Amino acid sequence: MDDAGLTPVPSVRRARPDELPACADLYVRVLSDTFTWIPRDRHSAEDFLKAAREEDVFVAVEAGRIVGLAALYRPQAFLHSLYVEPRGRGVGKALLDHVIAAAGGRLSLKCQTANLGAQAFYVREGFRCTEAGEDGGVAWLRFVIG
Repeated sequence: MDDAGLTPVPSVRRARPDELPACADLYVRVLSDTFTWIPRDRHSAEDFLKAAREEDVFVAVEAGRIVGLAALYRPQAFLHSLYVEPRGRGVGKALLDHVIAAAGGRLSLKCQTANLGAQAFYVREGFRCTEAGEDGGVAWLRFVIG
């Protein structure tokens, strides 16, 4: 349970290889539902699986079901992905805390400028914005902690 005793805290662990397709499905589903400013055809399971070959993928599991994922590119202590479904229950925080610890307390990430909810989440968790840029016509902000 969380500190208030209201919501079970999910278990977070490294994803098994056989779970990566389910992670890719979650990735596409959350991107398609959340990133409404990007055409749906730009979200693919193949993109996730290709990146996952070089990343440490962690999952949040509740009642035997994957409810979130985070992908860490360890050489740069870079959070490449953090996706949860449903949001607002502490799953993202549990994953983020796990990844920060796995990265030795220092972590960076890019957040699309249109994703105001994610920006607020990262600031609330202690990240600070250090840079702005654009990739392929999509504006982003870099956040760091540690």
